[in-house]
Amino acid sequence: MRRHAITLTSALAAACALLAGCSSSDDDEPESKPSTRRPPAASTGAARELVTGLSVPWAIAFLPGGDALVTERDSARLLRVTPAGKTTAVGKVPGVRPSGEGGLLGVAVSPGYARDHQIFLYYTAADDNRVVRATYDSRLDTPRPIVTGIPKGDNHNGGRLAFGPDGMLYVTTGESGAPEKSQERNSLGGKILRVTPDGRPAPGNPFGTPVWTWGHRNVQGLAWDERQRLYATEFGQIRFDEINRIVKGDNYGWPTVEGIGHRRGFTDPLVTWPTHQASPSGLAYANGSLWAAALQGTRLWQIPLRDGVPGRPVPRYQDAYGRLRAVVRAPDGTLWVTTSNKDGRGNPKSNDDRILVLPAR
Repeated sequence: MRRHAITLTSALAAACALLAGCSSSDDDEPESKPSTRRPPAASTGAARELVTGLSVPWAIAFLPGGDALVTERDSARLLRVTPAGKTTAVGKVPGVRPSGEGGLLGVAVSPGYARDHQIFLYYTAADDNRVVRATYDSRLDTPRPIVTGIPKGDNHNGGRLAFGPDGMLYVTTGESGAPEKSQERNSLGGKILRVTPDGRPAPGNPFGTPVWTWGHRNVQGLAWDERQRLYATEFGQIRFDEINRIVKGDNYGWPTVEGIGHRRGFTDPLVTWPTHQASPSGLAYANGSLWAAALQGTRLWQIPLRDGVPGRPVPRYQDAYGRLRAVVRAPDGTLWVTTSNKDGRGNPKSNDDRILVLPAR
C-alpha cells in the first residue's frame, strides 16, 4: 500500500545499503558507531531531571492521580514515581528472566483501574515472552499470565503494551531474530496483537486470533492521535527505521521489504530514517505531533501531523541525554522520557539512567 511518506536520507544510508556489516538500527547495533555529520538539533525548552540513578527504565504508565508505574528491564523491578520525583519500589516481578534485550518490558494500567485495580506487564520468562495481569493497590499481587507463547530471543522481543481508545490491550512483539515468523500469520512473533483484558482475541480482529497486524520486525512504540488513528515505531535492520500507520489486518512487509518498497500486498511506512539517526523505541502523541525516542540516534524526534499526514521530522535534545527509550504523555501534558544508557550500548553518566520531564511544544 502506498502512502504519503517522509524519508530522511544521507550518504551513509546509501553506503549501508551496499556494505555488509554496516550498523543495524536495533538494539543489536555494534558498540562502535560510524562517524557521521548529524543534522542540527532543535530545542523544545528546558528539560527537568525527575529521577536519577535508575537501571534501564523501559516503560512508563500513569495511574489515576498522576503517579506513574515504571519498569526496569534487567532488575525486574516495578517502581512507582510521583510527579515530584519520589520513587518507591513496588516489588520485583516474579518469573522474569532478563537476557539480552529481554526482561521486564512493557506496563499498562487498566482503563477501569479506579474500579478493578488491574495492571498489565510484558516480560521475558524462561521459555517465552508473555503478558500478565496483576492486582495492584497498596501492593502487587501475584501476576497471572493472559498471553503466553510469544517468541523470545536475545534480540527483537518487542514488549510495548498500551490500551487503545476501544478499551482493548495492544501488544507489540518482535520476531526474536527469526524473520520468517513475521510472515507466519499463526505465529505471535513480529506482530501487533489486540486482545481483551483477559487475553482473548479481541472482537473484530481480522483473523479470529490475537493478531491485529503482521510483517513487523520489532515494534516498541504505540500511540493514537486525537482521531484514534494508531501509529507504531519499527526498528529496521541496515537501511531504514520506520513509523507506520497501523491498519487492521495489514502486512508491513518484513523481511521482504525494509522501508518503502511499493510492493503489492505490503503497507509502506509513513516516515523512515537512516538507521544511525533513530533506533526508535517509545512513541507518544501530544500537541499535534508524534514524539519518538531514539536509542542509537540519541535524540527525541518530533513528527508534526496534519490530518494523519506527517511533516518533516525535527530532532530535539540531540546528544543531550544519550540513548532515549520510553516517551509518554503525562496527565499534565508534559512528556516523560527515560534514558537507556545502562543497557550495555550506551555511555552512562553518574546520574544515569534518568526520567526526564520535557515540554511538548
